[in-house]
Amino acid sequence: MEISSAGRYEVRITAADVGKRVSVRRLGDARGMGEKFTDTVGVLTSWDDGVLLITRRGGESVRIAESSLVAGKVVPAVRARRRGPAATREELTRVAARAWPPVESERLGGWELRAASGFTRRANSVLPLGDPGLPLDEALSAVRRWYGERGLPAYVQAAADTEAEAEGGEEPLWAELERRGWVCEVTAELWIGALAPVADRAEGAGVVLSRTADEAWRARYQRKGVSEVALKVLGGGPSVWFAAAPGAAAGEPPAAIGRCVVDGRWATFAAVEVDPARRRQGLATAVMAALAQQALTEGASAACLQAEADNAGARALYAGLGFAAHHAYGHYRDPASPAPRPS
Repeated sequence: MEISSAGRYEVRITAADVGKRVSVRRLGDARGMGEKFTDTVGVLTSWDDGVLLITRRGGESVRIAESSLVAGKVVPAVRARRRGPAATREELTRVAARAWPPVESERLGGWELRAASGFTRRANSVLPLGDPGLPLDEALSAVRRWYGERGLPAYVQAAADTEAEAEGGEEPLWAELERRGWVCEVTAELWIGALAPVADRAEGAGVVLSRTADEAWRARYQRKGVSEVALKVLGGGPSVWFAAAPGAAAGEPPAAIGRCVVDGRWATFAAVEVDPARRRQGLATAVMAALAQQALTEGASAACLQAEADNAGARALYAGLGFAAHHAYGHYRDPASPAPRPS
């Protein structure tokens, strides 16, 4: 903690430090029997109306009253790791899921049923990270009912390769779904890489970072007419940043955009889009580099993103930035479900 030469604690952070990694000490509950002070380390996500919101490395957020602060300081960024990260499938799946949070969810054993009015399959599909607690056919029937009640097609996100086989020789979930007639509509891969080399590619492209997807950012986003629900999903996650490179003239949509969610050691990139007339000018790289620099200041060291199997241009970009595929997955739709609505 920050202590002055006179031996007193000092608060050396302000609202201007939002987005930085901080360490704070606050008074504990005077009625309790625990420690007098409580320490919190994490990213200062916001400071509004006398309340600080600090996001810890694990992704959980802590609200702290400004009046309870005893000491506080900005934590210097650790030396950036330049080697590619190691990660398990489950860790990456959870990180990617937190970057696209649903507006409604329900547990079915180890499965999470997620819904967001149909905006992006990543927030409108079952995330199976464990046993559903029911025989598979019963679990899938419960899934159909849950999504049917919301007027949505039933999707299950499942690893799309044999590495997903469970211990004991059981068939992987994707194989069981295909046997029951579920159709894999989208196949994608989770790619990972070291964050620092991406940040090293920063150039003077005038990229602007923001905490919100403003009207200009949405004008470049491929999903037009973004709803309030979609904005909640886009703005959800532990620490969310939006980037925009200016258009060719005042009043034009950004030439390129991107989104990044900082979650502990991970920075998850998404929505990297470039004006078709401005492609191959390094704008996508500039946007990702600016976001990577911000993520480094918040303590992240690794990067991940989701790339669809048929997006050759994006895959070439990511490979050039040092990313490599970690594992594949697919979104499997129940053929009896209604056709998906555009989002």
